[in-house]
Amino acid sequence: MPTDQTAADLRRRHKFSNVLQSLLLLGGMVLLLALCGMILAGVEGVLWALLGGAISLLFSPRLSPRMVLGMFGARRLTHAEAPVLFDALAAIARRAELPAVPELWYVASPALNAFAVGSRRRSAIAVTDGLLRALSLRELAGVLAHEVSHVRNNDLSVMGLADTVTNLTRLMSVFGMALLILNLPLLMMRQEAVPWLLVLLLIAAPWIGVLLQLALSRTREFDADLDAAHLTGDPEGVASALARIERLQHSPWEGLRFPGRRRAQSIPSLLRTHPDTEERVRRLMALRTPPPVLPGLEAYPLHARPHLAMPAALRRPRYRIGGYWY
Repeated sequence: MPTDQTAADLRRRHKFSNVLQSLLLLGGMVLLLALCGMILAGVEGVLWALLGGAISLLFSPRLSPRMVLGMFGARRLTHAEAPVLFDALAAIARRAELPAVPELWYVASPALNAFAVGSRRRSAIAVTDGLLRALSLRELAGVLAHEVSHVRNNDLSVMGLADTVTNLTRLMSVFGMALLILNLPLLMMRQEAVPWLLVLLLIAAPWIGVLLQLALSRTREFDADLDAAHLTGDPEGVASALARIERLQHSPWEGLRFPGRRRAQSIPSLLRTHPDTEERVRRLMALRTPPPVLPGLEAYPLHARPHLAMPAALRRPRYRIGGYWY
């Protein structure tokens, strides 16, 4: 087990590496967009591409957190229903120095999931019934800290930027290919060489953009794991939560309840939005130190399940286009 100083050094190195990777990946996505603009209209095309990206970011519709939560059938939890969760979230938010404690929402689903919406000033964290009943308080604190880290690091905005750049790259690629098809007869009549290298770049650009976006998502997940370990002071608790969720999600019983979920196991790592759980656990365990107790939770047994006032949820997801949703 490393000392506190060794764990702090490891965390700083991991943090620097994650931030550098995020900057490089975002820069690569912007460069890809600029290349598409260069192919279409030269230097002016680059300027128009960057201007289009800025305008898209400025005027793109932003769904309110309540609308997103409503899509999942979530409702806001009351303090009386899960007081220990509110105490844990408040302690984590104070350590993260957020302007306000995120709202806590509940999804009546037996699936194991949690997600954050909103911004640093106003955010919400949704947790499913299955997650609350499967994890100990120590593990739930790690999950809440992971989602708080996404809020603090503005990951939702970063991924929104990446999504905008990827969509613009895809649009410019389609536009460029349409122009090429329309001009192909003229090029053949004039016996001019078709720039096949540029054609291949236009074809490949959307796929390259998607791969860069997926890599960025995995990097942000690593960063949220690292920050969650720092916020709780308990890397082993965060790692335990990840391992338990992975184990329960891929158990035979879970496969029968949610058919099709096992297909995620066969997806190549390059095409995953989340990094491999074993790698996430390995990185966290390298930071392992004796776990402190979060302020305000001294009276709670961290290895026990939290007391919940609501009955267990039995509602199952329905299949829709793109997967299982509620």
